[in-house]
Amino acid sequence: MHIGLIVGIGPAATDYYYRYLISALARAGQDLDLTMAHADTRTLLRNQSEGNVEAQVDIYSRLTERLQRSGIERIAVTSIAGHFCIDAFKEVSPVPVIDLLDVVKLEVRRRGFKRIGLLGTRVVMETRFYGVLDEVDVIAPVNDLLEVHEAYVSMASAGIATPAHREVFLRAGSALTGTHGCESIMLAGTDLALAFQKGVDPGFDTLDCAEAHAAAIANAAMTR
Repeated sequence: MHIGLIVGIGPAATDYYYRYLISALARAGQDLDLTMAHADTRTLLRNQSEGNVEAQVDIYSRLTERLQRSGIERIAVTSIAGHFCIDAFKEVSPVPVIDLLDVVKLEVRRRGFKRIGLLGTRVVMETRFYGVLDEVDVIAPVNDLLEVHEAYVSMASAGIATPAHREVFLRAGSALTGTHGCESIMLAGTDLALAFQKGVDPGFDTLDCAEAHAAAIANAAMTR
């Protein structure tokens, strides 16, 4: 299946999804049929902060129409922050949307979590992952929510995780699991793979939302 991605928000997430899909399709012995279109990080974060659903949906719609002319059959947005308007976008998208929120909700249910913490942008944390995880207790950082948000935006914009960024995320994750009893920490920002590298134990269990989403996109891509 020909997949379309709306990317660029931020650059590291784009690289993560692209590499994941290439690897997954190669392991399956299939060619990857993929076309991408770039959306601007600063514009997205401004629209998210202002709750400007209409403006962001208009951007997604224009990009999807462009991608549709190249033959895409499914579309996905490689940003959790970018899912603040996903329901409205799904209503007008000319092709079906592979919704990260739906994918993660199913993964949380599959793993049987009852209490989960999350790290990401301010809006994602304050809305408890946009309120879609209604079957579990979702806990956001208490005293360091703004610090986590600022570290995440800085990291995502630069495409690089510094030791200072990692320290913020690890401290917040440890507090959520240790003090607040969370069973796992949702990496609720698609750029967090920069700070939580594979094979490096952060000291607590994690659920990588970008990985779950990329796997769902790969499965769709393998459908003929």
